[in-house]
Amino acid sequence: MSPHPEKPHIGISACLLGQNVRFNGGHKHSKYCTQQLAEHFQFEPICPEVGIGLGIPREPIRLVGNIANPSAVKTHHPEEDITTALVEFSQHKVQQLAHLSGYILMQKSPSCGMERVKVYASNGYAQPGGGVGLFAKELMKAYPLLPVEEEGRLHDPVIRENFIIRVFAYHEWQTTVAQHLSRNTIIQFHSRNKYLLMAHQQKGYRSLGRLVAQTANKSLKQLADTYITAFMKVLSVKATRKSHCNVLQHILGFLKKNTSAKSKQQILESIESYRTGILPLIVPITLINHYVEQYGNDYIRLQTYLNPHPPSLGLRNQL
Repeated sequence: MSPHPEKPHIGISACLLGQNVRFNGGHKHSKYCTQQLAEHFQFEPICPEVGIGLGIPREPIRLVGNIANPSAVKTHHPEEDITTALVEFSQHKVQQLAHLSGYILMQKSPSCGMERVKVYASNGYAQPGGGVGLFAKELMKAYPLLPVEEEGRLHDPVIRENFIIRVFAYHEWQTTVAQHLSRNTIIQFHSRNKYLLMAHQQKGYRSLGRLVAQTANKSLKQLADTYITAFMKVLSVKATRKSHCNVLQHILGFLKKNTSAKSKQQILESIESYRTGILPLIVPITLINHYVEQYGNDYIRLQTYLNPHPPSLGLRNQL
């Protein structure tokens, strides 16, 4: 895996770390976050409701009114509107979070929910579709490229791996490109991530290739902004079995001259078994990595796709 100078800093709803900050004085401790992710991420916990001075325990709040622009009020005393306090806190707080490489939010929360948060109409019923928590809305508006996910959705293996891939890729951009920005660092970053991009979206992969090939046509800042915006958009597309198989076969093409017919057949069989759901992705990846280490060139060895996140997380064991 490409070395990172430090752990990515990840914002997180404080209740997910076991902090007793919820309205009922409890928490929503996520064992996945504290027992698996904590080894690889530096968490920065925030509870917006405590941040505006609401007590613990406290009367719960809810969103009411227009789904696109709801108000936050106390559930049993709706005349007590805390919208301004929550929005102003959120706007101020997110300005301090530009260093983050990702954020994990508490689902369904009127402050932290990323989507499908209940927004109540004047008749007291929740409206179809739901809305976005007020803090989450300000966070995603301020940092549209930031990988953001709800803790509950991380139990889905595909969503989980996609989120963590985006976190590490964005962290690499922040630490190796944005801090030492040049046309060359952008080209090197793209070169390392070619097969990762290909696995997520062929169209986006080709478009980014054309962009990098014409670096002289844009100012450095314009190039960097255009590139990372498109890059993160491509990575947000979830890779499929078909696209993974396509990438694995491309990488195998670099090894054909040096691998025996028997070894090549073994790799192809593992790719096919993955395609049909018999084996997890980690099996062909492990085989490919073995031969890349022996026979690959520097270009293929440095491909982020082969090790996009710490192997100890076991993410590809479940794909």
